[in-house]
Amino acid sequence: MSEDRVQKILSRAGYGSRRGCEKFINDGRVTVNDQVIKLGAKADPQKDDIRIDGNLIGKAEKTVYILVNKPRNMLSLKTPDDPRPSIFDLVKDHRHLYPVGRLDFDSEGLVLLTNDGKLANRLTHPRYEHDKEYEVRLTRRPDEEQLAIWRRGVVLEDGYRTLPAQIEVKTYTKSGAWLIVVLKEGKNRQIRRTGARIGLHVREIRRVRIGPLELGKLQPGNFRYLKPDEIRVLLDYAGLIE
Repeated sequence: MSEDRVQKILSRAGYGSRRGCEKFINDGRVTVNDQVIKLGAKADPQKDDIRIDGNLIGKAEKTVYILVNKPRNMLSLKTPDDPRPSIFDLVKDHRHLYPVGRLDFDSEGLVLLTNDGKLANRLTHPRYEHDKEYEVRLTRRPDEEQLAIWRRGVVLEDGYRTLPAQIEVKTYTKSGAWLIVVLKEGKNRQIRRTGARIGLHVREIRRVRIGPLELGKLQPGNFRYLKPDEIRVLLDYAGLIE
């Protein structure tokens, strides 16, 4: 095999999306032949000694796709310096899995775990603008002006303007409402920050869909491996089946 960029090699070996593997390199966690590399470095996985955190990378793993219903008060990604529980405490699969569509600690719902780097990149990179659907509980009833502003896009406190979103009222409660929110992006805590900008406090967030993949009746804290037909639909949706 000829040389290739190291982030692509890591992604193919199941260490996450290409962007995630680029972060490993930028953080100084990747070496080639005992030398810490910089982004853009190339290597030959058949000849070179490529390691992440001192561990030699193996051959590409068999791809796996796991649907998880992340409970509230749980991390989507485990980090060594954070003692809080993560979804990797639920899923006892020792392959190098990467969360597609991370959720905030205090949000719940659908997260896809996979070692398919190409799929992870297609579903997370902003330029593809894939649908992500959420059920959002508000502590007060929104008025039509607030909903219209949210649909058009909102300028957040850091100056970023959100993309237009699909916003519908699912049901009204005694003191608030449940919304259906469909986004084509995923900025950090975007739904809560957007609500705060237009005077709507968000109490709960539950993601129920990413593209064609739906949470269904899977209960919080549970997970399941995708069926072959679900995998084909997901890969086709992401443009990875010719």
